[in-house]
Amino acid sequence: MLNIFLNSSPMLFLSDKLLVVTVATKETDGFRRFLRSAKHFNYSVKKWRGGDHTTAPGGGQNVRLLKEALEEMKDSEKIILFIDSYDVVFASGPKELLKKFQQARHKVVFSSESLIWPERHLEDKHPHVREGNRFLGSGGFIGYLPNIKEMVSDWLGEDADSDQLYFTKIYIDPAKKVRSKSINITLDSKCRLFQNLHGALVVLKFEDGRVRARNVLYDTLPVIIHGNGPTKLQINYLGNYIPNTWTFETGCTACQEDLRPLTGLQVCFEYPLVMIGIFIQQPTPFVTVFFERLLNQQYPKNRLQLFIYNKEAHHDQQVSSFLQEHRHLYHNVKFIESTEDMDGTASRNLGFDLCRKDKDCDYFLSLDIEVVLKNENTLKIIIEQNLTASRNSPMITRTGRLWSNFWGALSADGYYARSEDYVDIVQGRRVGVWNVPYVSSVYLIKADLLRTELTEYDLFNSNSLDSDMAFCDNVRNKGIFMYVSNMHNFGRILSTENYKTSHLHNDLWQIFENPVDWQERYIHKNYTLIMKNKLIETPCPDVYWFPVFSDVACNHLIEEMEHFGRWSGGKNTDTRIQGGYENVPTIDIHMNQINFEKEWHKFLLEYIAPITEKMYPGYYTKAHFDLAFVVRYKPDEQPSLRPHHDASTFTINIALNQVGLDYQGGGCRFLRYNCSIQAPRKGWALMHPGRLTHYHEGLPTTAGTRYIAVSFVDP
Repeated sequence: MLNIFLNSSPMLFLSDKLLVVTVATKETDGFRRFLRSAKHFNYSVKKWRGGDHTTAPGGGQNVRLLKEALEEMKDSEKIILFIDSYDVVFASGPKELLKKFQQARHKVVFSSESLIWPERHLEDKHPHVREGNRFLGSGGFIGYLPNIKEMVSDWLGEDADSDQLYFTKIYIDPAKKVRSKSINITLDSKCRLFQNLHGALVVLKFEDGRVRARNVLYDTLPVIIHGNGPTKLQINYLGNYIPNTWTFETGCTACQEDLRPLTGLQVCFEYPLVMIGIFIQQPTPFVTVFFERLLNQQYPKNRLQLFIYNKEAHHDQQVSSFLQEHRHLYHNVKFIESTEDMDGTASRNLGFDLCRKDKDCDYFLSLDIEVVLKNENTLKIIIEQNLTASRNSPMITRTGRLWSNFWGALSADGYYARSEDYVDIVQGRRVGVWNVPYVSSVYLIKADLLRTELTEYDLFNSNSLDSDMAFCDNVRNKGIFMYVSNMHNFGRILSTENYKTSHLHNDLWQIFENPVDWQERYIHKNYTLIMKNKLIETPCPDVYWFPVFSDVACNHLIEEMEHFGRWSGGKNTDTRIQGGYENVPTIDIHMNQINFEKEWHKFLLEYIAPITEKMYPGYYTKAHFDLAFVVRYKPDEQPSLRPHHDASTFTINIALNQVGLDYQGGGCRFLRYNCSIQAPRKGWALMHPGRLTHYHEGLPTTAGTRYIAVSFVDP
């Protein structure tokens, strides 16, 4: 059994033969990961008392602390293993470690590196090896107690001095050659015990419920993995798997550890106080829906503070309307309007600082306006995960694309790079909580971290990086981890690339850019049940009646047409159509007059064509149309429409408002069958043949105003 001794100083892993020493001046995310890998191999934790070593800056500190720790030890058969901890994980247990050490047939075995550091001029003095790495690495070594004692006995350096240079000179300096032989040093040249990642090619090897790191060049499976030098992100990636954090057999084994359950809380004030920072930095579709979803989050509103930053004047009214109706529900609200002189970076720094200075603030949830939080328990879930990291982010993706709110890796210049597992994570083939180098759009941060580790005000500022990249860079440089979770389906992120604000209801034009959100907003909630539950009715022969538009779609289309306002005069002469003559005129506005014809064609293809092909077997349509328009009927304007055929193979007629509430009368009568639909349902479509058999008329509207959307399909 190995024992760990811990006290902000050397830690000792003790067994009958093995004593493992590492230095940890504070408990970091990397150190906790190190402990977890140790626990996996049944290490027990005890305290070893030492001095105050919390401020020592350099590698020399390691040698001094090791020398102090070994002074009182006398057992000559004791084996000492010294390793770093912040960037190290165990890939196997002590049995394999000791076996490989014995096979080395030396008294002291150092880890090896392919690159020389810190003094390159010493390269020629290193012994050549037949195969493997030539250069010594001080991040890990193992040896017998007397030999290790002798090796560190001459240390008189400062804490900021290089431990690697000190050990290298013992290994290569001719003046110390005799002493080096007595210490009996060799290198783990083929990385059988230690794997320093810098300069090495290492891949994951999955085997029987555990994960190893495999050195590709030497085909070895090292026991200890060390993210030395600039490989901190690589050890973070490997640590997502090694030794058993995630396997194909078990999935995520760490995801249910150290949870902070909220379900047992009896009263609202026991919930953590969360400040939600909402950032609107560009024109964005479905902002009203965003606030509806915010209201639906299953978390006590009186334990939420809102910090809302809006750069876009276009959205001021939407935010103000939400606050006017719901501000009283929240613990506190601060709204920075578009008229205030503040940029997006400054707003993020301010939001963090408000939470940092509020002693009651427990968490800050950063939430960009383009985030679609479909999961009503998102906030609860990420709090319950209770991760100590800087950013705990629910994974969100863009529909139909591999875009997400995290990066699996970074390029050499600090920008996006795709990790080997990125696609599997985004597509849900690997599910867990993942240590990643960058997250954005939505993330939770503990307020205590803002007060202790991230105390700088301008965390989002940079001369060369955007605000999110600057913050992530600051976080990485402090050794703080960022996590993204795909344990649940949290939601998605909107495309804002082609969002125009020239209309009254601009979201109507989003059927191409954000088709899922468009459908949720504008298609009837029962549309997807039409085939399954046989919701299609047949009120007259070969006339089909089914739900297609939501109430919001109907209202928005009416309001958009009235806002445009250029209704036709209802006369036969009509310059809008080919030939300039309309045989059966109506008072209407064509879809192309509001630049909506492409979107309308997409709607017909996606939502009408499948019904057509189902109800008229053997007929296939590409939903071409010459005329698509909204008709307005009023008793004192145009109350009805005389009998006529339509210039179409089939016609779609969608009721946009409600009989009895918005108007009286109205409807459609098919003369051949003496069959009428006199109570059209709002949002429901009538589909019928246009020519020959279905001669029809519009029944009189006797009060109010009736609106219908009409399409002559396949003329």
